[in-house]
Amino acid sequence: MMDLYPSRVDDKPVILERKDPVIYTKDPAAGPLDAEQLEFYQKNGYLFFERFFSEEEVRELRNELRRLWDANRDSDAEEVIREPESREIRSIFAVHRNSDTFKRLSQNQRLTDIVKQILGSDVYIHQSRINYKKGFAGKEFYWHSDFETWHVEDGMPRMRALSCSISLEDNYHFNGPLMVIPGSHQYFLSCVGRTPENHYRQSLRRQEYGVPDQDSLTWLVNQHGIDALTGPAGSVVLFDCNIMHGSNGNITPLPRSNVFFVYNSVENRLVEPFSGQSPRPEFIASRER
Repeated sequence: MMDLYPSRVDDKPVILERKDPVIYTKDPAAGPLDAEQLEFYQKNGYLFFERFFSEEEVRELRNELRRLWDANRDSDAEEVIREPESREIRSIFAVHRNSDTFKRLSQNQRLTDIVKQILGSDVYIHQSRINYKKGFAGKEFYWHSDFETWHVEDGMPRMRALSCSISLEDNYHFNGPLMVIPGSHQYFLSCVGRTPENHYRQSLRRQEYGVPDQDSLTWLVNQHGIDALTGPAGSVVLFDCNIMHGSNGNITPLPRSNVFFVYNSVENRLVEPFSGQSPRPEFIASRER
């Protein structure tokens, strides 16, 4: 398959224009989003829904969040990712498979109807995870495009996927909320550096390859600015797979725990990684399920 978005192959970064649609549906009226919301997503690459889930629903999800934390506190399972400088849990992957509560959440029709409207097809879960970012201990997630990694390391061919971030704690501007560069999804930042084998073991703790260069990031921010997506627990952010995003570390006492589901179109199934390396494990990138 032709590689439309080459990355980590040259010694200089390149900014490429997006070659794929943002909104895939052929009938914009066939779904819960109205024309104004679709236009906002097309232009900015994300949508924010405040208090999408009720306080009662959030309590149930938060209880499951704590249960998984306690159950995995001393676990050596591959799905459990630790902070780069401590044994604190940073993320737990494949929660839609390992938790009935989060499995039901991933199938919530209010969510999936919106996702299918944007992606214009049936979808499946490419990846799921909890990012805990505990008070005082939660480290940053540096700027990145998810698609760059999913393309190079997992073999996702086209930009026909999106992420859903559900806040299970209040997200303030000071406790490391998700930040996005609106409009950056229209460009693909080709990164430098050859990816080592089994890089995921390190990159899930702190990414070093597939990281955009500072000059390209500065150009994007000068063009589009930065939006910090804050809001109460139960709020939802949907964002394009290629939007540039990241978050600061959390040095406050207030945790910022979010659950992520990545929905990929069934018409965009993974092929061999474009890096030419072995695919990453199933708990990171669904191939067989």
